[in-house]
Amino acid sequence: MQRFLIVLGAVLLLLGLLWPWLQRSGLGRLPGDLLIRRENFTFYFPITTSILLSLLLSLLIWLLRR
Repeated sequence: MQRFLIVLGAVLLLLGLLWPWLQRSGLGRLPGDLLIRRENFTFYFPITTSILLSLLLSLLIWLLRR
């Protein structure tokens, strides 16, 4: 559990440092991400981005467990 928390903290720190670059790369605005705008309502659901991040995190965890 300690190792997992340390790795999770390191990943969050890395994401925080890379956030400006990640925003410019288009992450969060991929084809398949839903954006619905109405007069007084905005709904955003990043389906494709979530799937991509899930695959990357699964790969990272799989590599760390080996």
